[in-house]
Amino acid sequence: MSGINIALSKGRILEDTLPLLAQAGIEPVEDPLKSRRLVLETNDPGVRLTVIRAADVPTYVQFGAADLGVAGKDVLMEYEGDGLYELLDMNIARCRLMVAEPAQLARQDDPQSWTRLRIATKYVNITRRHFAAKGIQTEIIKLYGSMELAPLVGLSDRIVDLVSTGKTLQANGLVEVEHIADISAWLVVNKASMKMKHRQVKALVDRLAAVVGGGG
Repeated sequence: MSGINIALSKGRILEDTLPLLAQAGIEPVEDPLKSRRLVLETNDPGVRLTVIRAADVPTYVQFGAADLGVAGKDVLMEYEGDGLYELLDMNIARCRLMVAEPAQLARQDDPQSWTRLRIATKYVNITRRHFAAKGIQTEIIKLYGSMELAPLVGLSDRIVDLVSTGKTLQANGLVEVEHIADISAWLVVNKASMKMKHRQVKALVDRLAAVVGGGG
């Protein structure tokens, strides 16, 4: 198809992206937050929206099932594929990727002295790269949710997870001890689409950039 297909992550990123798209003149013909449809037409006949799991956005964009996508920087850092460009920081869904541990452990712990860690996380690739660069050995346990539980039941000593307010960590007796990256949602584009649909893609990106740059 000649139009532009934009893949959007379900959840907070979708909720935060819709107002930006609206300010750029693109509105879905039905509410994506209520509709069961996964592919939505918009008021612009040349633009469609596809609503998918956050972790799948880079895959859809890389393989051309979507021309553009909006995904968290954490998802993009974890994804080890090629075939897409990161074009624009959308300045939404801001949080941070942190190492956290039980407060009791943190009282006598020094991250500078770490040599071997047992970490629970869904960010296996990011975690491995981060600690390998520091010469720290890691045993990584992959979980898909409720990271805060792992240290409480002895599954791991520490976790690597996204932190927004820090209230969930606090409620489970954990504290942040090392910062890995600041996270926000980014607009990405398929490399082939950037060439084949350059005019359409650039026009859309320029409109979004004007909205984001203007504090929209």
